[in-house]
Amino acid sequence: MLKKVRQALLQKSENPYPDLEDSPLYMEEDEPSDVTFARELNAVSGNFMYCDGEIALVENLIAVVEKHNIRKIHVWEPSIQQLLQHYGFPFLTNQTDFSDIDAGITSCEALIARNGSILISNANMSGRVLSIYSPIHIVIAKASKIVMDIKHGMAMMKEKYGNQLPSMVSVITGPGRTTSIENKLIIRAQGPKSLYVFLIEDRF
Repeated sequence: MLKKVRQALLQKSENPYPDLEDSPLYMEEDEPSDVTFARELNAVSGNFMYCDGEIALVENLIAVVEKHNIRKIHVWEPSIQQLLQHYGFPFLTNQTDFSDIDAGITSCEALIARNGSILISNANMSGRVLSIYSPIHIVIAKASKIVMDIKHGMAMMKEKYGNQLPSMVSVITGPGRTTSIENKLIIRAQGPKSLYVFLIEDRF
């Protein structure tokens, strides 16, 4: 067997698929990428909310707070803090004692339309912590963050960070879940029990 492997290595042939990495993973779709993302996010038990402005975003946040009776919501990223402070929306900023956290609001690196996933990294102050420890994870993202596939999301990060890519990059697909308990799907076995994505246009 090893002799055949050595012979195969010596008799190298040209790559029959030289453009494989550059070819699309799926057939192109006609629908807008935000529609694809919303559909796929809902399919994995996430919640998509389109916001046509900052006021609509805050109103939707209030609706989620009232629905889940949220009392302690953590926000660590300055850009999101500034946005919410402008409208008097209350939040906590401490990063040491958050064991009784109800919800966390973060940004993201990209939204992957193909499977409704969220690409995050430790380059943001929220890192991976809020997305894991928050029972309810709320993501605020601009429309320009939507890409079709993970490879496009990574390309966006390379363009943003250059050679200084974050040391941790993670993909979130729906709320926390596992099927390791008697082959039953358990939501909130690890990670958040609810996931919300608020999409806002870049002009805001």
